[in-house]
Amino acid sequence: KYKDDVDLEALVNDMNSSFESLYTSCSVQTESTPLLHNGQLPRHAAYHTHAQPTSPHQRLHRSQPMHILAVRKLQEEEQQYRTSSLPAIPNPFPELCSPASSPTLSSGSLPQCQPSGKYIIKVFSEDGMGKVVEIPADMTARDLCQFLVYKNHCVDDNSWALVEHHPALGLERCLEDHELVVQVQASMTSESKFLFRKNYAKYEFFKNPLNFFPEQMVAFCQETSGTIPPSQLLQNFLNSSSCPEIQGYLYVKEMGRKSWKKLYVFLRRSGLYFSTKGTSKEPRHLQLLADLEDSNVFTVITGRKLHNAPTDFEFCIKPNKVRNEVKELRMLCAEDEQSRTCWMTAFRLFKYGILLYQNYKIPQQRKTLLSHFSAPVRSVSENSLVAMDFSGRIGRVIDNPVEAQSAAMEEGHAWRKRGKRMNILGSPSPLHPSSLSGVIHRTQLWFHGRISREESHKMIHQQGRVDGMFLLRDSQSNPKAFVLTLCHHQKIKHFQILPCEEDGQMFLSLDDGATKFTDLIQLVEFYVLNRGVLPCKLKHPCTTVAL
Repeated sequence: KYKDDVDLEALVNDMNSSFESLYTSCSVQTESTPLLHNGQLPRHAAYHTHAQPTSPHQRLHRSQPMHILAVRKLQEEEQQYRTSSLPAIPNPFPELCSPASSPTLSSGSLPQCQPSGKYIIKVFSEDGMGKVVEIPADMTARDLCQFLVYKNHCVDDNSWALVEHHPALGLERCLEDHELVVQVQASMTSESKFLFRKNYAKYEFFKNPLNFFPEQMVAFCQETSGTIPPSQLLQNFLNSSSCPEIQGYLYVKEMGRKSWKKLYVFLRRSGLYFSTKGTSKEPRHLQLLADLEDSNVFTVITGRKLHNAPTDFEFCIKPNKVRNEVKELRMLCAEDEQSRTCWMTAFRLFKYGILLYQNYKIPQQRKTLLSHFSAPVRSVSENSLVAMDFSGRIGRVIDNPVEAQSAAMEEGHAWRKRGKRMNILGSPSPLHPSSLSGVIHRTQLWFHGRISREESHKMIHQQGRVDGMFLLRDSQSNPKAFVLTLCHHQKIKHFQILPCEEDGQMFLSLDDGATKFTDLIQLVEFYVLNRGVLPCKLKHPCTTVAL
């Protein structure tokens, strides 16, 4: 035989002796002997077993059965080892699982997180439809919004937000862009959910700080003379070494009761306090109402009747540990919308500080794999829009305001002549149901059909209440008319768009026929560039998205 040849007879004898020793060990062990995870005996037990002398009568033959309990344990351990070595299978129907279930399918207990570090969350749109998304543990709210914008082909203008909604408590708030979605979801109940919607007012206070912080509500530790410039006002809030505070009267709901008390309240970096003696700021007269560190500020969406609130401008400070306990919520109520906005904005600035400014200033800086999905659309400033004349060989900028106004009027007449020429050629009337111009506006994101005045107020309120936010809807009083709902200075106004006839052709007008348009799209495009009879130009369309 060669040296490299295998001695089959010796190999078979070694295997037989190994099996015999294994059977002997299994039979000698009792039920109390512990087993390792791989089915082997502990070292001390195996050593003690082999040390005992065995007679020929005590030795087991291969035909003799093994101990049943030992065999079952070995089979269970082997099955568990095989199952744990296999990768977890993603659940194709996670929405069918209960909230306590895991998003993976595996035998035994289902883990909360997949082995790859992915988590399953569900995001809802305004129409109640939801989408299940698999995200990593370090995904922020901004990254998830970017992902949803990319998946749903939305216009990314950095105004989308993720909303934490608690229907049982009647509370909701917009997540900050840097917050981790998984951590927020861990503090939510099974009834709570995430909403995906626009919020134009998320960083509006950086653009117009004086509109958010009235002079009478802001105080500083150092004496200031005259009006503080807007840049200095924001620096005092963002600088952790400064000591600004918000002060004023608030209605405070007593814990566990239905009664409200009007107190003089101070909001500082250390917390929310109220004075036990009038408007005194002395430390011995101040008592803590709520802490900022482990709490978040929410808007109350259930209305004043549920909590018997004195006004409609409720908000709430909710500790992160509180889930469904209404008694532990700190319910507050302001005199008007501007005061409520001031208190809630100051709470965010005191809690997050410079992080909010970074979220506002550098929205493109993302550290996840979603950074290459889409780039935000650049917004066109109003100052860059100028009137142009293209009647010659090359275009020129019209500097004279009178000439620019006449050019706009000529363009409007050209639109009407073009529409009239189409009618002469056999096209139906623009307001005819079968006409394309009569229904094309229903495809626009700013048109919301037959919604009520109250529903339009709710939509604009949810998406920010900034100047220039608008939507169009069908009129409830006139079936042939439309209504433009516009927000200006945090007040919502409604303008009726009526049909008018000229030379046998029907037009739409917002100013009693002074300016006429063939359809709503032309009307919106005109008032985006021109204020006209409106208090401000149309800037931000109030839109919804279906996930």
